[in-house]
Amino acid sequence: MDKVKVKIINRSKHQMPAYATPQSAGMDVRASIDEPIELKPLERALVPTGLYIALPEGYECQLRPRSGLALKHGISLVNTPGTIDADYRGEIRVIMINLSNETFVINDGERICQMVVTAHSHVEWEAVEELETTERGAGGFGHTGVK
Repeated sequence: MDKVKVKIINRSKHQMPAYATPQSAGMDVRASIDEPIELKPLERALVPTGLYIALPEGYECQLRPRSGLALKHGISLVNTPGTIDADYRGEIRVIMINLSNETFVINDGERICQMVVTAHSHVEWEAVEELETTERGAGGFGHTGVK
């Protein structure tokens, strides 16, 4: 497993993002807020984390929902996964949404999402007139049926 050094400023009162287990892909990120945020059903909020990072060139950071919040409370991220580019230097803020029928309260220090840092590639487009054929072809949504 590769380890990548990432510079971070933590202006929250909470611990750095951390892996829950040795084989976790995502690190838990916490809310850094002065007062609780009440998320009513179908309401969105931009939740600060107090974190600022400088990713190495060729890396990105993705913010993903926490499965427990999604299952138990219907809380997700609007733009999942949220992407943080290597040249972004502002505060990491999370666009959360309440997809349940009940109000949900976000408290300071609460784990609100997961952060995954990974390498990425840049694409060089090659314009062609035809694509190679495959067994799947243009089969899309539901093309394999129910098994």
